[in-house]
Amino acid sequence: MEIYLIRHTTPKIGKGICYGQFDVPLAETFQEDARKVCSLLTDKIDIIYSSPLIRCLKLAEFFNPKQAIVEDKRILEMDFGNWEMKEWSKIDQRELKKWMSEFVTEKAPGGECFTEVSERVRSFLDDVINSNKNKSDSIVIITHAGVIRTILCQILEIPLHNAFKIAVDYGSITRIHIDDLTLYKSIGTINHLNCECMEMR
Repeated sequence: MEIYLIRHTTPKIGKGICYGQFDVPLAETFQEDARKVCSLLTDKIDIIYSSPLIRCLKLAEFFNPKQAIVEDKRILEMDFGNWEMKEWSKIDQRELKKWMSEFVTEKAPGGECFTEVSERVRSFLDDVINSNKNKSDSIVIITHAGVIRTILCQILEIPLHNAFKIAVDYGSITRIHIDDLTLYKSIGTINHLNCECMEMR
């Protein structure tokens, strides 16, 4: 089983704005960006899962407008609660400093911590693997940087507080291989961009 974790393309939002689950639109470059992402995948896609946010759903539909897309709230980005759509510089700096040093367990007011994100994402991934085990499927999951980082932390068995050391760019692809018999997870590529053709299994 091959799982392709794809981060949505560039959103239309100013720099320095905090956004997680707020449904921001996509940049005017979406069509070009989406074509670049699609050019990296030459395998037949059997299943597409997507975050319910429009910045993910539009890319999912671009892959194959006629293919059913499975939306799942468990792969939404982190909920920043009361900080959503505020400038980082205008958030209470004491609260922000505490969150930045302890984001694994600390929540933005009205939001969730990174551990909670990891737990819901783990539940989602377990369900995807269990429902597709013993099949040689190619699965696409279109989601957000925080979600992809939690999955990589789980597979690499690294602490969540190191998650943001992993680069996950807009429109990048991370490939995970799941052994059909043992369900052993290994990572083929991380943060792959449209600079060369992706080697497929």
